[in-house]
Amino acid sequence: MILQSAAAPPFLKNGFVVGCEETRAAIIIDPGDEVEELIGLVDDHQLTIEAVLLTHAHVDHVSGVARARRRFNAPIWLHRDDLFLYTEAVSHGLLFGLRIEPPPPADRFYDGPGPLAFGEYDVFVHHTPGHCPGGVCLQIGRRGAPGLDLFVGDTLFAGSIGRTDLPGGNYDTLMRTITTVLYPLGDEARVHPGHGPDTTIGHERRTNPFLLEWAARSPI
Repeated sequence: MILQSAAAPPFLKNGFVVGCEETRAAIIIDPGDEVEELIGLVDDHQLTIEAVLLTHAHVDHVSGVARARRRFNAPIWLHRDDLFLYTEAVSHGLLFGLRIEPPPPADRFYDGPGPLAFGEYDVFVHHTPGHCPGGVCLQIGRRGAPGLDLFVGDTLFAGSIGRTDLPGGNYDTLMRTITTVLYPLGDEARVHPGHGPDTTIGHERRTNPFLLEWAARSPI
């Protein structure tokens, strides 16, 4: 699997290019302010983008969607429960003193777990509310094998968890999401978060202070 990422100020949000090394078919995940770097990675690897997949619709995760759509003319996928955030992206950007290009309408909404396919790979979609209502985890793996690469947006970070003080956020929902949706995907699963370095489910389960505190109060 071809896996490349980029981040850019002010949010230093991770965007991803994921491609099939055999067919060169690929997807872009969460194009934000780093979108030009992602486009460069696509060109460097001679990939064909088949979809723009959004883990959620906070402004830092969608500020580059319009540019990606113009460049690749690929459908934009979003969870319907985050549509209210997506349609207000411009006004949310202004709250941070930023002017962003209005994202084009979403083409498709995630409807169940999938899979969505590109090349020899499948994407399974897991609804992961808590940071926001329409957050998803995109589980990617080679067709016929368990996907071990998880693109979790802002649900889980290395040593931390997503914020729950934004519109639609809920702490208890987020913690239940992590422990009942992400944990079962396996300790070896690699977590590619929306900010910061990669980690694994097992490492976070054993060391993340937020998850340890939750487990002490609400063992599962």
